Amino acid sequence: MVGHISDKKIVVKFGGSSLADHEKLLKAVMAVVDEYKKGTKIAVVVSAMGKTTDVLMSTARSTSNGKLEKKDLDDILSMGERTSVRIFSAALKNNGVSSCYFDPLDCNWPIITDDSFQNANPLLKECEKKIKDYILPLVDKGTVPVIAGFVGKTNAGKITTLGRGGSDTTAFLIAQALNANQVVLVTDADGIMSGDPKIVNSSVRLPEINVNTLIGLADSGAKFIHSKALKYKPKNIDVKVMNHALGDLSKEGTIIKGVLATELDAEIAFPTPVAEITVIGDGLSVNPHVITDMVEAVKQYSLLLGMSMNTNSIILYVSQERNLEPLVDELHKITINNKETIAMAVKKDLVFIKTSGVGLEETHGIIGRISEDLCVNGINISGILTITSSILLFVDWNYKETALKLIKNALKTN
Repeated sequence: MVGHISDKKIVVKFGGSSLADHEKLLKAVMAVVDEYKKGTKIAVVVSAMGKTTDVLMSTARSTSNGKLEKKDLDDILSMGERTSVRIFSAALKNNGVSSCYFDPLDCNWPIITDDSFQNANPLLKECEKKIKDYILPLVDKGTVPVIAGFVGKTNAGKITTLGRGGSDTTAFLIAQALNANQVVLVTDADGIMSGDPKIVNSSVRLPEINVNTLIGLADSGAKFIHSKALKYKPKNIDVKVMNHALGDLSKEGTIIKGVLATELDAEIAFPTPVAEITVIGDGLSVNPHVITDMVEAVKQYSLLLGMSMNTNSIILYVSQERNLEPLVDELHKITINNKETIAMAVKKDLVFIKTSGVGLEETHGIIGRISEDLCVNGINISGILTITSSILLFVDWNYKETALKLIKNALKTN
């Protein structure tokens, strides 16, 4: 029985580790039951229990001599989530909660995708319509729908899987269409941590993080939320990441705020010309104080826009808006006064162009396309840096408009 009517509406996703055994599964079910009794309207997205997907993958491949078609493998892998929804929904009903489950073979299945088997992409307009038609009415009347995460279906009725972060993607799509107040991602971690607890013993939970900051961690290999899923995070809906061990959906975790720019694009990232200062040496990286002295000098006289280094050299990209001469003199003084540094060079009048967008790191050959288009048009790349979902380029200031146009065109040909 619902204790009272509430306007609060949430989408809860339980990861595989949260459903790994009957005790964890029951704790997950009771967390939903307790929240339901508060009057909260809830939609639940579930992953496969524990390592079910890995077992299915290994078994399918080992028994088919590696010749299994992707569409057949997707059909097999979906069984983990399709089992989870049945068990979870039945447990909810056994605890007095009105519930039903959604299976991709049903005509009311809400997650419609393209036919990129193993890594399918949701068709957003069709998903939104299906969710509003079939899930929203249930949630509004107090029924808890349980939806298989990670799974999709093509318009032709073929089962697909959404790839890494697929269950999070499902939760985000449903929350957007339901206009939910919050998405709760229940995992085996306390939230987004300052470092991987398996590697960093002193890591702490971050109470809040912007999605644009989080994307850097996701793209750097940290196992938080995959960048493909993050691009579907709804703009005005906060996401909470919390530990299943708490057994209470109202407990604290990490709140993810903001929204990502999903389209690949390029922009002039700094309005005035930039200088490239290169210092070469021998064993520069083994003497950190030299690098620190250089960065401090830049902070005193200019603005540091980018930096790259290897064992024997460091390149600093700085604003030349102010007078560069004092900075150059100071860096030269550092260069000749340390045995690890030998000489320096300065290149002026560069433009700083930033290319960014979710999925940039998964767009094969993008750097090659950009480089080739600039080369064909006689524009030399003075410097290039890559970090998270960004490519930073430095080219001649006199070609800034042409270069920006060429880079934008290269992105569109993806």
